[in-house]
Amino acid sequence: MAAAALRDAALSAEPPAAIVLPPREGFSPGAVGAVGLLVHRLASPDDLVLGRPTAAAPFPDRRFEPVVVPRLSLARLAGDAGAYAEAAARRIRQLRTPPLPALVEVHNRPEVALALARRLPGLPVSVILHNDPQGMRRARTAGERAELARHVRVVAVSEYLRRRFLQDLAEPVKVAVLPNCLDLAALPPRLPAEGREPLILFAGRLVADKGADGFVAACARALPHLPGWRAEMIGADRFRPDAPDTPFLESLRPAAAAAGIRLHGYQPSGVVLAAMARAAIVVVPSRWAEPFGLTALEAMASGAALLAGRRGGLAELTEGASLPADPDEPEALAASLRRLATDADARRRLSEAGLARAKQYDLPAARARLVAFRHALLGHAGSRGGDIPAEPVSR
Repeated sequence: MAAAALRDAALSAEPPAAIVLPPREGFSPGAVGAVGLLVHRLASPDDLVLGRPTAAAPFPDRRFEPVVVPRLSLARLAGDAGAYAEAAARRIRQLRTPPLPALVEVHNRPEVALALARRLPGLPVSVILHNDPQGMRRARTAGERAELARHVRVVAVSEYLRRRFLQDLAEPVKVAVLPNCLDLAALPPRLPAEGREPLILFAGRLVADKGADGFVAACARALPHLPGWRAEMIGADRFRPDAPDTPFLESLRPAAAAAGIRLHGYQPSGVVLAAMARAAIVVVPSRWAEPFGLTALEAMASGAALLAGRRGGLAELTEGASLPADPDEPEALAASLRRLATDADARRRLSEAGLARAKQYDLPAARARLVAFRHALLGHAGSRGGDIPAEPVSR
């Protein structure tokens, strides 16, 4: 890429980026996970999204380039950062048609970000962490995280993840916080609190970490005391229609059937959001420390009364706008469901609090934060980027 073209891109009002998805992440309307949805939401038409080849057509309103690594299976590709990074770097170097990327944003793969920083010395590289960095390759130890921050700009999607990155670091390191977001204007029309269906909804991966079994156990206790109410679960083990059954799911199905809970399997994001827009109650009973809690944000933005876990980023996102939901205490969760289902005023208050919280994470504000971050990074290339607020949303 010519130096003049790079300079022109850097000076544009909205610097275009090459956005590198994790190797397993889909980027088509029918098969996409949380990271792909966020990238689709935040990317501008000038950004270039790079990811694995899609079985279905990728999102038509974004520039997409497949990262093809010959002779590597998807499983091996996910573990071969060098091959994936080299293929992505090759696609970027081959670009000739403007707008050319002014910087590179790697999602959730520190090892890929490091490899790209070596292969593309003319472009600033950032890594955006959607999960606990202490469980990631090249970021598990304090030494690895310090080394990562010396070569790429680190971004976390929650204050919780920022703290996890900085834990035990001996040297000062800047970590920006750019929270996940929603386009509130694009959500399905939400029913008012008093007109919502008597539906208790779980939406997400049907795995132990998400507390799916705790939801089933709580509903089995609560539903017999709630005539006219029903419970449903949307999700599978993976974010795709052909997600296989797992031993966990095989054991969950009969328990859900006995409790009268309907399982819908994987559904596209639009179907999930439409269900949230009409459900009176949404439960996000995560057992693990959620890095952020996008499902909870979607529920609040959809106007549902929310019960949510209190671990990780989920706590900071929903505190004061939800009731607690501990999957390991199904009796307490069932009691909360019974109280909320029989108290319309309580549901209305939670709905209003959730909507107010969700407005802090609306797309226009998130895009402004991202553009400010890109300009800061370009203005301080080689010095770990500029100063971005660690907590850009308020409570």
